[in-house]
Amino acid sequence: MLRTVNRVLLGLAGLVLVVLGGSVLAVGLGVRPPAWWIHDGRHDVLLSDAGRTRWRDAGWWWPAVIAVLALAVLLALWWLAAVLRRPRLAEVLVDTGDGEGALLRGRALEDVLTAEAGALRGVRDARAVLTGRRRAPEARVRLRLEPHADPAETLTGLTAESLTRARDSAGLETLPTEVRLRAARHAAERVN
Repeated sequence: MLRTVNRVLLGLAGLVLVVLGGSVLAVGLGVRPPAWWIHDGRHDVLLSDAGRTRWRDAGWWWPAVIAVLALAVLLALWWLAAVLRRPRLAEVLVDTGDGEGALLRGRALEDVLTAEAGALRGVRDARAVLTGRRRAPEARVRLRLEPHADPAETLTGLTAESLTRARDSAGLETLPTEVRLRAARHAAERVN
């Protein structure tokens, strides 16, 4: 849904900019504009002194301008946050083999991945998040390792056990996964 809204809004903004810019260029090159157009000819300005100072003395003008601009900035920030945010996958489509499909809650698969990754030797804390599409999910796993843990051994255990079991149980051919490993800090040991 967000991708469609994003493309429609970008397409409309682009179309408006191309039409306005093209019309200014055409009038500047000598094309005669229609009578209802916003400027009349090559030497006409888009905003005259009278038009620019028309509402300056009205008490409501500047608060209205500031409110509209603030709303435009807030909408642009909301749009940017929505575009940059990676949505979590709500459900995964599981192939049941009979031509039908079953839906598996994304949170359930995330919880299982988190629990299995957290149970690996040397893992202090684990977190798994599913992204992507229902038919082609992707996983992001973050592991915080104990100071004594071997990262290669932990990564091998995660891919050979947890991710393989999750992929097989959901009936997926692949489960692309991004794994981030961090070492947990430990307190200094006291020597007596």
